Amino acid sequence: MPAGYSFRPRLWALALALAACAAGIALGNWQRGRAAEKLERAERAERVALEGEFVPRYTIFLDNKVHRGRAGYEVITPLRLRGSASHVLVNRGWVAAGATREALPVVPTPEGQVRIEGLALEGFAKVLRLEKSTGRLRQTLELEAYAAETGLKLEPRVIEQHSALPDGLARDWPPREAGAQKNQAYALQWYSLAGLALVLFLVLSFRKA
Repeated sequence: MPAGYSFRPRLWALALALAACAAGIALGNWQRGRAAEKLERAERAERVALEGEFVPRYTIFLDNKVHRGRAGYEVITPLRLRGSASHVLVNRGWVAAGATREALPVVPTPEGQVRIEGLALEGFAKVLRLEKSTGRLRQTLELEAYAAETGLKLEPRVIEQHSALPDGLARDWPPREAGAQKNQAYALQWYSLAGLALVLFLVLSFRKA
């Protein structure tokens, strides 16, 4: 301890430090949990090959999708499985946004029977929504609600398309582990802020005697 100084913490400073530490640890734990969930989903992702026919009238554009620094949408279209009445949603790829959000891009959809290869995923990432998501442009897509809305018999999975088709969409998907690594980095930042709050409290609590 420096000469002439004593440890005299202020009550309000202690309360702020404890609140900051608690918040940092809680948010860090939440981000770490998100990373674990994403890693688990990546391990469960299954490679599949399906044949069927797209139903373009029910195509949805998922908003706020960035590809190589450009804003755009991910294009979701149901695929009616060959020889079946069931459908599966296919995330066909990314397309750049137009000049305005009101003018959605025109994306060609292959006609007739197609073969789709890709990864079978549990669903779409959930985002914070302030209102009900309807229409062709949405923030996210919930399978049960979409099935009820369209009347389609949907399988409880989503296909991330990796095979090529003549539609002009970008399909260079990031590795499934990339999202988990981002959450791990966020967790480290929150833990660091919690530690910084504690250090600042200790340093500022030393006052001249």
